[in-house]
Amino acid sequence: MRDPRRLSRFGNATRQAETYRRGRVLLAGDAAHMHFPAGGPGLNVGVQDATNLGWKLAAVLRGTATDGLLDSYHGERHPVGAELLLNTRAQTALMTTYAPEGQALRGLLGEFIATVPEFSQALAERMSGLSVVYPPAEGASAHPLTGRRAPDLRFADGRRLFELLRGGGRVLLDLTGGAAAGLPGRTPDTVVHTAPLAPHDRDAWRRVTAALVRPDGHVAWAAEETDPETLTRSMSGALTAMAGQGAAAVR
Repeated sequence: MRDPRRLSRFGNATRQAETYRRGRVLLAGDAAHMHFPAGGPGLNVGVQDATNLGWKLAAVLRGTATDGLLDSYHGERHPVGAELLLNTRAQTALMTTYAPEGQALRGLLGEFIATVPEFSQALAERMSGLSVVYPPAEGASAHPLTGRRAPDLRFADGRRLFELLRGGGRVLLDLTGGAAAGLPGRTPDTVVHTAPLAPHDRDAWRRVTAALVRPDGHVAWAAEETDPETLTRSMSGALTAMAGQGAAAVR
């Protein structure tokens, strides 16, 4: 390169806000976390910040949750932002090292991605943000599905879960055909759907009798019991958390 018309340099300004909420100020996206633009996961994380925060703001404004629900935004999303920075720092180190050791590591990782399906699947889920799991709220059931992003379940009546979530409310699923009909938690924006799963859909959900899915698509509560009283007790912790009244950082 000869006679350049303009020279500049870049640095890695990776950083994260200490807190995502201070009073009425809430941070999301690049205001909450900055990183080297490696691989594009920051866009996904920023959109998911907004999705997590949006339904909570709506619930507080509608009066179906207290202001305490907004505190859970930091508890859920700050760890995700920290993992994002760890991810992009690793990618940046791989891209910017030209030593033989760095080239060897790039080649080895590339081989793993191309030949080990589990490895490439884990990376894809991490880059997309689909692997995010929020720990259960205090007092909520610790079912393996709790905190995970729900898939687009298909039901025997032809409906799909993502279709039910389009209205922006939470979805209460009764997968037993009516045994969970008396469950609480039916706010005006709650969609109640009573239908079993379609055949051959989602083995991980096969034993689930009822579930509460948050507006952002994450499972707030899931159970495998059929007794109405047992289901109600099991569900109470999740309802308390979604109302912003729990002590846990994750709602």
